[in-house]
Amino acid sequence: MEYTVFSVLGITALGLLVTVTGGVIYLTLADWRDRRRQDNAKREERRK
Repeated sequence: MEYTVFSVLGITALGLLVTVTGGVIYLTLADWRDRRRQDNAKREERRK
């Protein structure tokens, strides 16, 4: 019985870890894309 409880808790913890890590990676990539897009827009404004 205890083994099942610990197994479920371990799987839940692993799932949450993967979810949070994926969220952090997604937000980091989105921020990087936005920053790159803003830098390109600033360069285009300077050229005009």
